[in-house]
Amino acid sequence: MTPAGKPLSIGAVVRALGDEFPDLTISKVRFLEAEGLVTPARTAAGYRQFTGADVDRLRWVLRAQRDRFWPLTTIREALAAADRGFEPGPVGDGPRLPAPSPDTDVPDVDDLLARGRIRLTRAELVRASGLDAPEVASLVEHGLLRPAPDGSHGEDDLRAATAAAGLARYGLEARHLRVFRAAADRESGLLEQATAGLRAGAAEQARADAAHHALALHAALVRGGFAGSGGPG
Repeated sequence: MTPAGKPLSIGAVVRALGDEFPDLTISKVRFLEAEGLVTPARTAAGYRQFTGADVDRLRWVLRAQRDRFWPLTTIREALAAADRGFEPGPVGDGPRLPAPSPDTDVPDVDDLLARGRIRLTRAELVRASGLDAPEVASLVEHGLLRPAPDGSHGEDDLRAATAAAGLARYGLEARHLRVFRAAADRESGLLEQATAGLRAGAAEQARADAAHHALALHAALVRGGFAGSGGPG
């Protein structure tokens, strides 16, 4: 079991790993530290303090040496990859490529194929979105909302108005948000062109699939740009 709780001394680490690695010595742990494979914290007096994560890392290194006969160079490369977010493989198998976490705000293909049944009057949209009537009217004027011929608004308009309400807290008005409409229209046009040659049923499925990936790309680019500007990454 990996020790938990307060940090361990180097002797306690050797004892904790002794059942699996009976030949492990304090000198060996010091050597692996000198090679940069584990970096325990130090007290003000210079004593090593190993965390549970340090012990797990040492165990992984020792298994890679014992079970796979990996040289230190290979182990170091694998650990460096793990430190960059790759998932360490079991018993020296090396790191697994990381998968991006799912973006729950990006609709999947089934969601995009579903025909929204929600229809709201202008007054209902105002109440549901948290905007006032002039703000909704401005969103319509600037093309952010596109009511049906009967003046009703669908679910996409509700989502757009709600998002606009959130952005309004940062001083962004409908006139500022026109760039989103322009970008969305360009992206939609590109996807239409890419799937135009397909037969009707396949084209609808392909457009939904392409839209899903386009939305994921857009979210990733916005998130990356925000992180690059000093926001949380």
